[in-house]
Amino acid sequence: MTDTNSTPAPEAASDSAAAAAAATPAAPESAGAGTAQDPSPAAGTAPDLQAELADLKLRHAEVAEQYLRAKAEAENARRRADDEIAKARKFALEGFAESLLPVLDSLEAGLAVQEATLEQIREGSEATLRQLRSALERNKVVAINPAAGERFDPHQHQAISMVPAEQDPNTVVAVLQKGYLIAERVLRPALVTVAAPK
Repeated sequence: MTDTNSTPAPEAASDSAAAAAAATPAAPESAGAGTAQDPSPAAGTAPDLQAELADLKLRHAEVAEQYLRAKAEAENARRRADDEIAKARKFALEGFAESLLPVLDSLEAGLAVQEATLEQIREGSEATLRQLRSALERNKVVAINPAAGERFDPHQHQAISMVPAEQDPNTVVAVLQKGYLIAERVLRPALVTVAAPK
């Protein structure tokens, strides 16, 4: 007696293999279809890049505006400084000229006297000289008048000649013309003679 259930029939086996083969290719198609629907990474970051670009444009506009403001302020400050320098140059002598006006008045008043004595002329000249010295000192113009025997200073003195003298070499023998400083800067050096080496 034979058992029909122990071995499958050849036709049934081939049918099951064909069914399995037919089912197998369907899986990649479904998988491929699934990946085609997924968004790519580049497509996902495009909105982020656009937002970042818009933010950078906004920040650039702000920085550009700040730069233009700073440039305008610097230009205004430079223009104001130039104006101040121009005014300072234009009116630099105003105070000095104002202090000299009394000297001018004294000279004109002295010359207006028709029959002045020699003593009056001398007194008027001395008073005018005092006014002039006072005006110069108020404007920081100070005389350079070295004493005899003082060490020769090439920064403030100009030697006209070297003469034999009974004093140390390279010292002032005589002042031929006084010099002047203005605000501690040499306006004119003093003309002097200097003791020659022995």
